Amino acid sequence: MLGPLAAAILVSAAEGSILVPSGLFFAAEAVIGCMIARAFRLPMLIEVLHDLPLFLAAVFSVLVVSSALSWLLMRWKVLPGTTAIWGSFPGAAMVMTLMAEAYGEDVRLVAFMQYLRVAVIAIVASLVSRIWFGAAGAAVHPIWFSSIAWQWFAATATLAGLGALIGPKLPIPAGALLLPLIAGAALQDFGILTIELPPWLLAAGYAVIGWSIGLRFTRPILLHVARAFPRVLASILSLIAICAGIGCLLARVAHVDPLSAYLATSPGGVDSVAIIAAGSNVDMPFVMAMQTARFMIILLIGPSLARFMARRA
Repeated sequence: MLGPLAAAILVSAAEGSILVPSGLFFAAEAVIGCMIARAFRLPMLIEVLHDLPLFLAAVFSVLVVSSALSWLLMRWKVLPGTTAIWGSFPGAAMVMTLMAEAYGEDVRLVAFMQYLRVAVIAIVASLVSRIWFGAAGAAVHPIWFSSIAWQWFAATATLAGLGALIGPKLPIPAGALLLPLIAGAALQDFGILTIELPPWLLAAGYAVIGWSIGLRFTRPILLHVARAFPRVLASILSLIAICAGIGCLLARVAHVDPLSAYLATSPGGVDSVAIIAAGSNVDMPFVMAMQTARFMIILLIGPSLARFMARRA
């Protein structure tokens, strides 16, 4: 996504334009919804329910810290409106960006905050994993045109197509994303559907969304981003440091190794943390259950929390 987003920003800054049809954008959203649904496995839910108070305490601790930092950015007028809140939510970066757009926020500034945070956290988490704990990160080399289970691919494409057609008409924000996400996760865990998404289709979906967001950047927005960069970066580094402290407490209370606790509380996206954890000697179910639980809670309470904080600011 970042490559097309950067290329589209350059085109927009040069006062060019390439139209992205709304139908194509909704289709890309639906594909991403199916991708996230594929990650929601029943063992993760069981892991969360087994130690629910511990998971809730850790999740809300990270959420409180990120909300406090975003509230400061909003109070100091670093970013307008509740953009700072949506940009600081430690969920999946793309989902938070799309949800923010559905609620009328400036998707350009939200994307700037979300992907800057993901990049910084990925670098820091990789260094911690490799240097401090002596774990090597896994190199990911996708096979773009691997064999496909065509019956499941057709079923997944049907689900995504229905999401793209019906979702935008539903009275919910980001319906094209959330409808296949919720339906796909339920069908998968009941054994009715196996979500099949080849890498080339995911890459196309990411590219469409990246182009669509990048083309909205204008020269005044880029100047605003440049001015806000130092304080936003300071906020991200503060968030990483405080979450690392929460991870230390979690390691003591949950009796897990420090690296597992650190990655579980890392405020990065589910996907980036999963890649780092996959190449490290960690408790993978614990890490992914914590990250997934936080993502779902933010998905449920994020809009209400953003409105509440905006009123208090």
